[in-house]
Amino acid sequence: MARAKRVVLAYSGGVDTSVCIPYLRQEWGVEEVITFAADLGQGDELEPIRRKALDAGASQSIVGDLIEPFIADYAFPAIRANALYEGRYPLSTALARPLIAKRLVEVAREVGADAVAHGCTGKGNDQVRFDVAIASLAPDLKVLTPAREWGMSREETIAYGERYGLPAPVSKASPYSIDLNLLGRSVEAGPLEDPMVPPPEEVFAITASIDQAPDAAETIEIAFEQGNPVAIDGKPLDPVSMLRRANALAGRHGIGRLDMIENRVVGIKSREIYETPGLLLLIQAHQELESLTLAADVLRYKRQVEATWADLVYQGLWFGPLKHALDGFLDRTQEDVNGTVRLKLHKGNAVVVGRGSADSLYTPDMATYGSDDRFDHRAAEGFIYVWGLPLRLWSAVRRAGGR
Repeated sequence: MARAKRVVLAYSGGVDTSVCIPYLRQEWGVEEVITFAADLGQGDELEPIRRKALDAGASQSIVGDLIEPFIADYAFPAIRANALYEGRYPLSTALARPLIAKRLVEVAREVGADAVAHGCTGKGNDQVRFDVAIASLAPDLKVLTPAREWGMSREETIAYGERYGLPAPVSKASPYSIDLNLLGRSVEAGPLEDPMVPPPEEVFAITASIDQAPDAAETIEIAFEQGNPVAIDGKPLDPVSMLRRANALAGRHGIGRLDMIENRVVGIKSREIYETPGLLLLIQAHQELESLTLAADVLRYKRQVEATWADLVYQGLWFGPLKHALDGFLDRTQEDVNGTVRLKLHKGNAVVVGRGSADSLYTPDMATYGSDDRFDHRAAEGFIYVWGLPLRLWSAVRRAGGR
């Protein structure tokens, strides 16, 4: 029995999503499959992907340019949040999923579809992100997940596609699974599944190796307004141009490579290789500017919020109420995060060497040890007495009790 008549499929052009097209039609009785591919700045030529979907049996093949909203509405909030999942991964892939899901639902509404579909397997994070996001935005739409249910191995999936005219992958030499967008690359599978095997140089594409990075350091300045990066070396840049420029600068100096054991949403660990040069560079600069412009208690509390915010995004809860509430807190903290950060880029490192802001809370005549010092040293004694009073009382009680 058909589960749906008209389905919009999130389409990447890979083996799984291509096989989904004949599978939905032949095995599940779907009458019409419409594909949607998102341009997220991955640099691929999307016209061949569009044609590939049609050749696989799609009735329509839609390509959407989502680069600008991806950076302005998803990446920039992550920079303001200093979002690093498990303290390391800047969510380059995870940030794309709620945007794709949102547009997938919009296309489904536009074409009158009664279901959407994706090609995620049952072991990954993306199935969670897509399913939860779609349920949040359009609970009435069915979500079809053929790759999670068909039970075919990789070889069987390729053979199934060949039965319906889909060519096998041109090369089987590369064992890696790669996801790419303007924020970076993620690489997994193949020999990387052994956590003791060093990642070969061939898995990297947008960052130089330390050996090949320039011998000379390069100093740059990144300007921020209300937490958003707006200029590099005094040149104003729109959000997309900002990421492209940051990627080029950091990537050239070998900055942005990550090799980590990651805890997936579904409860298993995976070994992931990431290249996120520009995003990590901008987060580092933003963190440094916050150290200058945010009050100590706000800064400390924000670190807790940042960790929760990153977890929510990673776990597919972009459209949830807690994420929405935390966004309000983060937006308020960014009102005074204005200024410039100077960094020296060299051989895989971005070292902060300067920072300045009209909203700086750093007061030179309070911090100095020179003759201009305005700090009242005499006040310290009374402060220390009150500050340490609870500890003295606790210690006295313990001593009186013989402890």
